[in-house]
Amino acid sequence: MPIESERDAPNTATIVSLLREQALVRPEAPAILAPGRQPLSYAGLQAQVQRLGRHLRASGVARSSRVAVVLPNGPEMAVAFLGVAACATCAPLNPASQAAEIRFHLQDIRAEALLLRRGEAGPARGVARELGLTSIDIDIDDGAPAGVFGLIDAPPQQGATDAPGAADDVALVLHTSGTTARPKIVPLSQANLVASARNIAAHLALAPADRCLNVMPLFHIHGLVGALLASMAGGASIVCAPGFDDLGFFDWVAGFDPSWTTAVPTMHQALLAQGAAYRQKAPLHQFRFVRSSSAALPAPTLRGLESLLRAPVVEAYGMTEAAHQMASNPLGAGLQNAGSVGVAAGAQIAILDPAGEPLGHGRPGEIAVRGPGVMLAYENNAAANAQAFHNGWLRTGDLGHVDASGRLFISGRLKEIVNRGGEKISPREVDDALLDHPGVAQAATFGVPHPSLGEDLAAAVVRRAGSAVDESALRAFLFSRLSDFKVPSQIVFVHAIPLGATGKVQRHALHQALGASLARAFVAPATERERAVALIFREVLECGPLGLHDNFFASGGDSLRGARVIARVNQQFGLNLPVIGLFRHPSVAELVAEIESARAAGAAHDAGLVAEVEALSDAEVERLLAEADAAAARPPGVPS
Repeated sequence: MPIESERDAPNTATIVSLLREQALVRPEAPAILAPGRQPLSYAGLQAQVQRLGRHLRASGVARSSRVAVVLPNGPEMAVAFLGVAACATCAPLNPASQAAEIRFHLQDIRAEALLLRRGEAGPARGVARELGLTSIDIDIDDGAPAGVFGLIDAPPQQGATDAPGAADDVALVLHTSGTTARPKIVPLSQANLVASARNIAAHLALAPADRCLNVMPLFHIHGLVGALLASMAGGASIVCAPGFDDLGFFDWVAGFDPSWTTAVPTMHQALLAQGAAYRQKAPLHQFRFVRSSSAALPAPTLRGLESLLRAPVVEAYGMTEAAHQMASNPLGAGLQNAGSVGVAAGAQIAILDPAGEPLGHGRPGEIAVRGPGVMLAYENNAAANAQAFHNGWLRTGDLGHVDASGRLFISGRLKEIVNRGGEKISPREVDDALLDHPGVAQAATFGVPHPSLGEDLAAAVVRRAGSAVDESALRAFLFSRLSDFKVPSQIVFVHAIPLGATGKVQRHALHQALGASLARAFVAPATERERAVALIFREVLECGPLGLHDNFFASGGDSLRGARVIARVNQQFGLNLPVIGLFRHPSVAELVAEIESARAAGAAHDAGLVAEVEALSDAEVERLLAEADAAAARPPGVPS
């Protein structure tokens, strides 16, 4: 049940009011923690936020000013976000960004100031100087409580006030990922952020006894709202780790005894791979729950996490434009539904057809949302707004359906759907099938350009430790679970799947990132049969030399050309292979192996018939011949 908008409740719809509530009720309770640091209480957090607000005001930062923050993940980044967003507009940037990226973001959001650590020698300082921005340096004392920092060259603050922002002020601006076009600016108000944080805290029943271990980047909506602000809304504490570290994660668990954590599926998969360390390092620890969001959680990962952690895994559905959470699974043990992201939680959800009309239960379409956490519009982008908004609903770009009980199921992204010669394929469905194989730890399916199909399908796979599964075995496995056209033409094995800055798989970039892996080393056909099949491939494809392991479909083939290949193979080798045989055995080497197997089976069958005949007596042979002659002489339609 979505809560009502808090825009009409100015005393509760700002970050300052949210923090003040907790500081009044539990001033000495821990709010911010970090490895190697003393905790920062709610009273201390409120004081630090006020101190930063006064400094910003004295530096000329107004409520409408935009302050970019470039700090590493950790408690200072958390408190800097809270302090800037409380009185101005915060624009957190990835500290690993290159100069060109930083320049684009600063110019696009019209930043006026940049907050960064004293002595920071990265590209951000140089770009800020080049653009004439005010630099605000902070000094971090490792002996101070977590999140407490000094302010360098502070101007006189006599009479200065932190002057917090109002509910409708823009508190946070983030760029969309820009997977297929120029990134769009998402402005989120104080009311958007607080409404979403309170919704998440209520849905997860967060209380002062809870402690979140945050490994999500704090330049991303998931970490900022799903972990940090939600914890503040519940009066809970949060451990601000320096980032995700699958080897160090369980050390932090042992050291801080968190009741929950939230992350993206790729992080959860990495934790599963290190699962043996959990009980070794934290034998008595017990999570209340584990949360997953920002990308689809494969069912095998959910089941593996629940088995490892002995706690419910709550999958949620969110997006930047809605200040994170829109739907979530129930919290109680055993109530999660693998494959569903749960019910509406913080927003109203509808499924729309291409014309924008709502669809009934069970009917697939585009997911749309509205509610108190949803932004009003993209900034300075009329074309994007015209496409994204319809009758008050924000189109998410995700495909899915809602069942009769209100559970939402996501089938993929509109922009990620692969159109393979007219057949529409959701990469997520193929990922899930791959992850069902016991030898697969991670998988990401993606589209690759194809000269006749438009797009073809490929997949990147990380093997489980000790697994030696190969491409042929995985493809055979997929053929037993998916329609033939959904099986990737190529499967490449990698040590790690390339991820974006927020830990999510960026499918649009995988073809470029894995180009070298997709290009097979040339191995010349060696036997007469291999050369014959390679020649058939070349003549049908009208291409240059093909190696033993080159994939027919990746080399430009399609189903029509495949049928021609199989017809010529059957004619040349006296076989009756089905057309599907080329989909299952798409390289010269694999098809030759299938030819040899079919010929061996045929020879065995012929040998068996000869043996049966030789075992017959003369009388049995005469009887069978007489029956055959009688059948041949019988008029058509006369029963035997």
